[in-house]
Amino acid sequence: MNGAFCDTPGYQCCITARVFCIDGHSGFLCFFRSFAFRSARVLLVAITLCGCSFDLGSWSSAPEKETAPKAAPAEAEGGDAQAATRRGQALARSGKTEEARAEFDQAIALDPYNAQALYSRGLLRQGEQQHQLAIDDFTAANGLTPQRAEPLLARAVSYLALDKIKEAAADLDEAAQSDPQNGQIWTTRGLAYERLGDKAKAAGSYNRALALRPRDEAARNGFARVGGKPGQNYDAF
Repeated sequence: MNGAFCDTPGYQCCITARVFCIDGHSGFLCFFRSFAFRSARVLLVAITLCGCSFDLGSWSSAPEKETAPKAAPAEAEGGDAQAATRRGQALARSGKTEEARAEFDQAIALDPYNAQALYSRGLLRQGEQQHQLAIDDFTAANGLTPQRAEPLLARAVSYLALDKIKEAAADLDEAAQSDPQNGQIWTTRGLAYERLGDKAKAAGSYNRALALRPRDEAARNGFARVGGKPGQNYDAF
């Protein structure tokens, strides 16, 4: 996975006071939603999402089907869009979300195919609980880069926040197939299937997360909640 990631273990505030990283995970974003269970109901305690990496490396900023070379003015605009995206990413990492959003808006206005800017703006909106707007940005980024798991994972988090659990599970299924070595995808997928009441898939997902990240307490706690037994084989799908 490309990009600059959070490198501080434990919970660390990143963008806003309500945004945290978990265990210094080297993924495109660090996040998790904490849940408590009472009387067989799932109660949402908090949504903690961190856009730890806004720099997503070699994302394409144009649709793959485009083959004709751009004219010089378009090339200049594309360069300006990438520069605005980089400025926005730097501002976001510094906690200057309003300035960052303005840069991402400018980048997208200059280059509507700028997947990095769309994804990064989505993370800002998600951190501010603007989940439907975030979903719109993640959907656009996914359409431009369908091979990447990051927009799917991010969109799933917003779906979970809106209690659209089936949509979240579908995104996480696809993300897990695209990037099966991403422990955070498996942890979040376990949460989604736990909320759907499918304990077998939840246990399988949490088990895969623990195989990749043995110190993942969220996965460990979830595995215990759904009755997972260490050493037992589980089919994640």
